[in-house]
Amino acid sequence: MSGHVLWGIDLGGSKIEGVVLQPTTKPCAKSRAKTRAKSWASANVLCRKRIATQGSQGYGHVLNQIKSLIQAMSAEIGARPQRIGFGMPGTIEPATGLLRGSNSQNLNGKPLHKDLEKLLGIPVAMENDANCFALAETKLGVVGEVAENARVVFGVILGTGVGGGIVVNGNLISGTQSIAGEWGHNFLHESGGQCFCGRSGCVETVISGTGLEKYYASIAHQQRPLKQIVELAEAGDGDAVSTMDRLVQFFGLGISSIINILDPDVIVIGGGVGNIDLLYSRGVGEVAKHIFAPRLKTKIVKPKLGDSAGVFGAAFLFEGAPSQSG
Repeated sequence: MSGHVLWGIDLGGSKIEGVVLQPTTKPCAKSRAKTRAKSWASANVLCRKRIATQGSQGYGHVLNQIKSLIQAMSAEIGARPQRIGFGMPGTIEPATGLLRGSNSQNLNGKPLHKDLEKLLGIPVAMENDANCFALAETKLGVVGEVAENARVVFGVILGTGVGGGIVVNGNLISGTQSIAGEWGHNFLHESGGQCFCGRSGCVETVISGTGLEKYYASIAHQQRPLKQIVELAEAGDGDAVSTMDRLVQFFGLGISSIINILDPDVIVIGGGVGNIDLLYSRGVGEVAKHIFAPRLKTKIVKPKLGDSAGVFGAAFLFEGAPSQSG
């Protein structure tokens, strides 16, 4: 097998997905920027497989599932990885090397990075799923279509929870404490109530799918999934309309704070809440009201890669290094 290939694993609560990519590059357009990221035209998927996580069987079993998946992929393409990138919920705490904040509870408090390197016998890079989403949409997704020379990209996950990732000149910014982009736990409004992180009024409590469903239930006195609330709002239901108004208002406030700090070229909105069309009309207008600039130039867009983003982003964590041998 010839060429530069990249290996990535997306470690989820219910499934583990792996991919081997052979990217193809295109020349970068001229830019005044001194540093420019590679511009990827496409990526040939040489292998893509998934396996059940089976987390209920314990931490050791999950590690063995990962190893089995990589062995199966290696057999299919006739080559083993020399290094591999992992995307997962949660972050590795730099001071301790332990995973925290994962919705896969049996992984929390474990030295996942160290254990994977020991188990696989190769270097491993790890980033949370929001970072991998941002990196994938920058390298292969929508960013190149809407702003080819984009230097700063903010990837947003608006779903059950709220997360984010920052890419500058094609490189992830993780930060000293591995929390760069974690805007979901900035304070937004006290009406959001208690957050799982121990604070109150976080962005996640207000405009996540869970937060919006909770708000709707508090005024309509019945529970509905977000998809139904959106449909009811389109039909003119008062409580559903109020819930969407709340989303638009606080989306504008939350995103404007990101723009005032990072001033990104592009913001990509992923997750189930990100599918709500009014974010890209009324929501963008609300953002424009709150930024410290006379007009909004940042492009706020839907993603292109969908469920593929996590595993593709994981593969790009070791971009620039050879990743397999025959």
